[in-house]
Amino acid sequence: MTTIKIVAGEVSMLANLNDSPTARQLWTVLPIAGTANTWGDEVYFEVPVIAELEPDARVEVDVGELGYWPVGHALCVFFGPTPVSRDERPRAASPVNILGRLKGDATQFSLVRNGTLVSVTRTN
Repeated sequence: MTTIKIVAGEVSMLANLNDSPTARQLWTVLPIAGTANTWGDEVYFEVPVIAELEPDARVEVDVGELGYWPVGHALCVFFGPTPVSRDERPRAASPVNILGRLKGDATQFSLVRNGTLVSVTRTN
């Protein structure tokens, strides 16, 4: 398992990537930086990865999961309900490839605002 560090403004958190093809592709392009967008309790930003939907892609995700959104070529950090949620769980706008999970309190990402610089680096 590989570990990354996501820094967005005053929020800094480690995350474990899984061994999916998209997670491996993300790992190869690190370090990266982008500009945060928020959508409900989700922070997302464009990354230099082009990947198709994986067989296990889904719209229902868990708090703390990381996803790759093929439509926007974006890394998504889910920390609560989004505008299309049906309950308190996060729900993506369209299916995302699950990349891994944060190793901390995902709700800290509520401090991140649109336009915040986000960086992702390798830690191992």
